[in-house]
Amino acid sequence: LDHAKKPAEKVRISGGGRCNFTNLHTRPEAFLSQNPHFFKSALKQYTQHDFINLVEKHGIAYHEKTLGQLFCDKSSKDIINMLLSEVEQAGVELYLETKILSVQKNDDFYSVETTRGKTCAPSLVIATGGPSIPKMGATGFAYKLAEQFNINIIEPRAALVPLTYEGERLEFCKSLAGVSVPSITTFKKQNFTEAMLFTHRGLSGPSILQISSYWDHENPITIKMLPDINVFEHLKKAKSDQPKANLLTVLSHILPKRLAEKLCPETHAGRNISEVKDEVLKDISERIQNWQTTPDGTEGYRTAEVTLGGIDTDELSSKTMECKTHKGLFFIGECVDVTGHLGGYNFQWAWSSGYVAGQYV
Repeated sequence: LDHAKKPAEKVRISGGGRCNFTNLHTRPEAFLSQNPHFFKSALKQYTQHDFINLVEKHGIAYHEKTLGQLFCDKSSKDIINMLLSEVEQAGVELYLETKILSVQKNDDFYSVETTRGKTCAPSLVIATGGPSIPKMGATGFAYKLAEQFNINIIEPRAALVPLTYEGERLEFCKSLAGVSVPSITTFKKQNFTEAMLFTHRGLSGPSILQISSYWDHENPITIKMLPDINVFEHLKKAKSDQPKANLLTVLSHILPKRLAEKLCPETHAGRNISEVKDEVLKDISERIQNWQTTPDGTEGYRTAEVTLGGIDTDELSSKTMECKTHKGLFFIGECVDVTGHLGGYNFQWAWSSGYVAGQYV
């Protein structure tokens, strides 16, 4: 039962339309949950290799992009068609544009009232995801149902989401919108080495999306741009080797020009690098490689790839995804308090948790 007009819309838009359907390096460390052991059973019962075998069985061409991320060569629609084919072969009836009006439990059966009438079954699987990207039809339906059945919920919030600024810092980011730079983004003990992107609202890009799942909305994150270069040593070497080179020109050789212009003090931008004191070069290097910044917020569910938090894993069996207090009621996928890193991990959690629930309904 699906209230959407078309099936698997989040699959369709994922990975730039090519669906990053799993990750070769799927491992427990790539997932967040109040219980860091809960997801291990499902991931072991149905691995990334099991899903890859299914993709290959359907003749879908794919490739590894980076960091173990697997994408379709052609289109995410290949994955959707594969899933629909499996649905058909299993004799499953798929009802689209079907709104759920109410859910009740009567003895050993669940009664689901819909705009198509009533359906009763001994098992009910909630696979409705979280509220991230509401324009794709995402809602908090799973949480409302959990409340109805007195099932605890870990406070949900947007994750894998761009960070935002206000005031002067927003204007700074706006002036650099579209500029991307390699970086290590750190919050407390967690760090990610991937690209960072300036936007009209603040910061985005893989390293920012990743750290957003860990950021506490209060303390600063640290951004080290150009992690493969010691910028201070690079500038000192240029000062020795190219004394007549313009400071801004030297910076522009290692940074995008617009970013170099913003990080180079106006009073020194036009000067030969030999005329610039080491302490100024050190200050510029700190701006580039030790930028500590506290965002004002995030873009929220509107653009968040996933939802952090959700159905408390203490309420579920890690082996079957069945609710401990309500026999026959299962919660799977994003609506559960299990959130993966960027790069195919959240899809793998959907496949794995769906598989194990499917063995026990």
